[in-house]
Amino acid sequence: MEAKDIMTREVVTVSPSLPVKMLANLLIKNQISGAPVADKKGKIVGVVSETDLIAKKGKQVKTIMSNKVVQITEETPVEEIARLMTAHKIRRLPVMRGKSLVGIVSRADVVGAIARGQHIALQTPTYDL
Repeated sequence: MEAKDIMTREVVTVSPSLPVKMLANLLIKNQISGAPVADKKGKIVGVVSETDLIAKKGKQVKTIMSNKVVQITEETPVEEIARLMTAHKIRRLPVMRGKSLVGIVSRADVVGAIARGQHIALQTPTYDL
């Protein structure tokens, strides 16, 4: 199973200049916990989340967003997605086709695939006692 099988295709993106108050309303209205931040040309320049809203101070998205963006492709295996989310302590990954945003995968998408009974070979630690 790959990102294209579980990703959300209609992605809500926000502008770096969006006021934080409008971001909060947008997240609530769309029932999402975060969004990619795109510049005027559509380039992904960051990701912003509820955690950023709560933990950081600022008047615009650009002052609270995370600048480090971990991206995946449509062909990224779900196991790799889970590993990236765990390793980087992130909850969503933009899915890119070249330089274009084509979707987003959240932890909820991975959990949903597991709930539907789709086999996902997640890495779990093995303890040798």
